[in-house]
Amino acid sequence: MFFSQNIKFLRKRKGFTQDMVAQSLEMKRSTLNNYENEVSQPTVHALQSFSKYYKIAIDTLLNIELSILSELQLKQLENGEDVFIRGGKLRVLATTVNNDNNENIELVNEKAKAGYATGFADPEFISQLPTFQLPFLSKQKKYRTFQISGDSMLPIPSGAWVTGEYLQDWSNLITGQAYIIFTIDDGIVFKVVENLLEKDGRLRLFSLNPLYDPYEIHVSSIKEIWKFVHFISKEIPDPILPQDQLLKTVASLKKDISSLKLEVFQKKEGEAPSS
Repeated sequence: MFFSQNIKFLRKRKGFTQDMVAQSLEMKRSTLNNYENEVSQPTVHALQSFSKYYKIAIDTLLNIELSILSELQLKQLENGEDVFIRGGKLRVLATTVNNDNNENIELVNEKAKAGYATGFADPEFISQLPTFQLPFLSKQKKYRTFQISGDSMLPIPSGAWVTGEYLQDWSNLITGQAYIIFTIDDGIVFKVVENLLEKDGRLRLFSLNPLYDPYEIHVSSIKEIWKFVHFISKEIPDPILPQDQLLKTVASLKKDISSLKLEVFQKKEGEAPSS
């Protein structure tokens, strides 16, 4: 249990003295000191007070060692994004930062995808990935870029670089939006998602290319989810024709086919022997 070291860590992180915190929580400074030094165990009322004061769930205060979390994760907690409050499970993400302590965007190319299956949680592996920054993305969020392969997400072409925002709380998955999903069995896939987590603990994944059938994966197989932000490609995607233009194109194709059939029929008739 990490309660004692967590409340000491949070107090010092905010630059508060024991007197300041004790006064805010309406308890004696000696009581707070005993909690911080594991001399005594907190009451249920005390746990509720600390949780409300720091805006962090009791489960988090008790079970998660806050001092080992990244600055991004700590900011998420301080901004009220505690996954325990929403029934989630805290996932510690291996990440890197630049000299200004801002989160890098790591680049997972096609060759690195195989190693990602075993190294995704290894800080040493993640630290070896190329990194870059995009100034128009929020510094308060975590991003990673993956190179996709295959034609299942056309018109986004194979070889494109797809950037995703790390999704800590999977209950925030929005049906109809695209996500990069990493599982040990399937590796990294880029799909449009139907959220069935509350119903039966599954996600249904759809490709943009209608030639590929949707399929389902269980939440237990998922290791990471990244919300699609943008993609970069050296290829220009094929245009999507407006509906009226599409109808004209189909009608023109039908006309061409009919003309071709008539031409073939006339040619056969002309080749037929005379009686």
